[in-house]
Amino acid sequence: MSLTQVYLGLGSNIEREAHLHAGLDALAGFLTQMRCSPVFESQPVGIKSGPFFNLVVSAYTDLPLMELDRRLKFIEADNGRYAPDRKGLPLDIDVLLYGELVGNFDGLILPRAEILKNAFVLWPLSLMAPQRVHPEVGKSFAALWQDAHIDQVLAPVAFEWRDQPLTPDSLL
Repeated sequence: MSLTQVYLGLGSNIEREAHLHAGLDALAGFLTQMRCSPVFESQPVGIKSGPFFNLVVSAYTDLPLMELDRRLKFIEADNGRYAPDRKGLPLDIDVLLYGELVGNFDGLILPRAEILKNAFVLWPLSLMAPQRVHPEVGKSFAALWQDAHIDQVLAPVAFEWRDQPLTPDSLL
C-alpha cells in the first residue's frame, strides 16, 4: 500500500491544550512521519465563542480519503464534538490536503477552502510547507501567505506536545 501525504487542520476552543493533546495522540496512533506546525491563538470565525488554538499537522497515511475522514470524526466524537450539551468546539480536525486530490469526494471538498480564507490555516501551512503549491491556485503556500489580506487576529502561543515545543521561540 502506498502512502499519501496529508495536511490536517486542528482547532479547539474548550480545554484547548487537553483536546489538542488528545487529538494529536490519537492521530499519532495511525499516521506516520507526523510533523506539527506552531500553535496559534485565533479569534473565532463565523461563531460566537472564546479564542481558539489552531495548528496544522503534516503526515503520511495508507488510509483511503473517506476512511481517514471517518477516523477523524471518531476522534472528534471521543473529544465531545457531537455531545448534545457541548459548549464551544472541543476538537475540530479537517482534511486540508490529501495528496494532490482536487474535487468533491462525497461532500468532502479538496483542497479545503479554509486554506485561502483563514489565517489560522494558511500561516501554519506556509510555515510547514512553504514551497508546496496549492493544487488549484498554482502558487506556493509561502507566496499565498505573503500575498494574503486576511483580516484576522492571530498570535503564536507556546505549546508542547510529548515534551517537544511546537512553537519556536523565534515566533514567540
